[in-house]
Amino acid sequence: MLAGFISGYLIPDRPDTLFVWQVVVADAFRGQGLAGRMLQALIERPACEKVKFIETTITPSNAASASLFRKFAKRIGADVQISEGFDKERHFGGQHESEQLWHIGPVPEPK
Repeated sequence: MLAGFISGYLIPDRPDTLFVWQVVVADAFRGQGLAGRMLQALIERPACEKVKFIETTITPSNAASASLFRKFAKRIGADVQISEGFDKERHFGGQHESEQLWHIGPVPEPK
């Protein structure tokens, strides 16, 4: 059984920024801190050694994702800035909830 999945990419024109695209944890594994551990493991990969910032988009109704990224930022001692990301009408033709852009950082140097 797959417990969790995380995907992201380094933004080509900002290689110090990791965009986290999706974080998913299977129901049976929720509440155990798996999402936070996956996020930590992702930024510890050699490909992310120059990452200073993490970005993601979160809908205002997604309390679980907001909690994950707030807790993660607090744990690593990074600031969180939230701004407009994708507008419901302008970007999604009214078919999807607006998404806020979360900017987290700076990410501390690996120990």
